[in-house]
Amino acid sequence: MNLLLWTGELNEDIVPVIENLRAMGYEGIEVPLFNLGLDYTWWGDTFKNMGMECTAVTVRTADDNPISPDANVRQRGIDQSKAALDCCAAMGATHLVGPFHSALGEFSGAGPTDDEWNWGVESMRAVAEHAGDVGVTLAIEPLNRFEIYLLNTHADAARFAREVDHPNCKIMYDSFHCNIEEKNVAGAIRDGGDMIVHVHISENDRSTPGTGNVHWDENFDTLHEIGYDGWMVVEAFGLALPELAAATKIWRRMYNSEEQLAQDALNFMRENVDQRWGR
Repeated sequence: MNLLLWTGELNEDIVPVIENLRAMGYEGIEVPLFNLGLDYTWWGDTFKNMGMECTAVTVRTADDNPISPDANVRQRGIDQSKAALDCCAAMGATHLVGPFHSALGEFSGAGPTDDEWNWGVESMRAVAEHAGDVGVTLAIEPLNRFEIYLLNTHADAARFAREVDHPNCKIMYDSFHCNIEEKNVAGAIRDGGDMIVHVHISENDRSTPGTGNVHWDENFDTLHEIGYDGWMVVEAFGLALPELAAATKIWRRMYNSEEQLAQDALNFMRENVDQRWGR
């Protein structure tokens, strides 16, 4: 379960939430990595004591954009992603996921140039080398065109990761962004293929998975078809954090409670996984 439904930063108030998620049956959490100054070793020990594994999610901004024409800005992006990887290693996160390939919400007014693509690949290769050193897998996330412009499809994300050409650089699949950008769900997942090492289960309205318009049978059927066996992480957003609600454009409440969403989402995932993977 992605903790962004509750918080953008680990704090003592999230501990009972994580305990509740573990009691529901969740096996892992996805941790927001925006403040890199926390004691992530302590948090890792805390998760371990709860019996919870973890992954982490981060982003890049205009100030540390890995595809900026300014080499100093690109270097800040590399340095920030490396620092996030150090936090992952400290808390035992297996994957660092998200759109850290380029700046979130920063647009040029045109599509990506060859230079921007090449700068992105070069920057990510440096990050991937550090990921290999600390034993964390990168899962690059393509986002819809309204949030980012370098990588919008899973085919482009897979091509990007292949050009980075490092065993610790892969991609992730997100059902929300696929629902917006891709012409064919099954084709998008097949385009990602063996590069997909992480999956976000996210409804078209960012609310409870299974209650909206995402083509879930096609999603789960094709993930099973390609032999996917990694994390499936619920990504949902609400109104708990005003700054996050503004970033994700969530203006109305679409569920009874965060806890009910989490329980319903877990039941939904279990039902679909059991049908196909027989677990």
